[in-house]
Amino acid sequence: MEVIKTKNIIKELMKIALVQLDIVWESKKINCDRAEFFIKKALQENCDIIAFPEMFNTGFSMNVAAIAEDENGKTALYLSRMAKRYGINLIAGFATKAFKEKKGRNMAFVYDRKGELVSKFTKLHPFSLSNEDRYYIPGRDTVTFNLDGMPSSIFICYDLRFPEVFRKIAREVQSIFVIANWPTARKEQWELLLKARALENQCFVIGVNRIGTDGNGIRYPGASHIYNPSGIDICSGGEKEEFVTGIINPDDVNTIRSNFPVLEDMRYLTRDIKAKQKGIET
Repeated sequence: MEVIKTKNIIKELMKIALVQLDIVWESKKINCDRAEFFIKKALQENCDIIAFPEMFNTGFSMNVAAIAEDENGKTALYLSRMAKRYGINLIAGFATKAFKEKKGRNMAFVYDRKGELVSKFTKLHPFSLSNEDRYYIPGRDTVTFNLDGMPSSIFICYDLRFPEVFRKIAREVQSIFVIANWPTARKEQWELLLKARALENQCFVIGVNRIGTDGNGIRYPGASHIYNPSGIDICSGGEKEEFVTGIINPDDVNTIRSNFPVLEDMRYLTRDIKAKQKGIET
């Protein structure tokens, strides 16, 4: 984290690397090797966080038997080792499967600079249009976590279309990550929804999407973005660019919410949120 001192002001900035990986279909070794290349690059550029797309090591495959692994398996150990070796906060998604379950889980994992698992999240809304719901179990709840003191949350791809889950954790966080394999055919919707989630929840929304073409012939546009709490685009990735960086000031969230307290005027969900904060059953 970079600390900038000015007269009577100390601002802590966070530099975030978005890796729009051109994922090689179901090739874990190649994709993990490429990931390390970008982790090294992020270190060289003094990034605090590096984020990879949904199913970064295989692409958006329904071939659960071939690609899914234990959530504490080789890929998890690899990501933990990379975070620790390079001293960087790391976010990535991959497919998992418990031994006794027939279906897999589309999950995201968050590691701190020491390689410790900070949080894990299962995609809440499998994409039924591509039959994801036939192969993957939906998650049950949202998660929140801290990265270098920044309260954050994470969602996966299709979750972006469901604003109620974002609203549920909005007051608790300063940033929300969305990792995705979002196709070129719906690029405009991806960008519009990221911006909307940032604006309506008054927080940073960090969307990380892949590029290239997958094993099903589906093209992906990159178009990774960081939107600030006012919905302004801080950085964006192109269709061929694999490495994008943006700098944020998490304290901007507190300033904007204080100056324009939209979340304080919420009528729906407010009772449940306040009860949760007081430890009251609703």
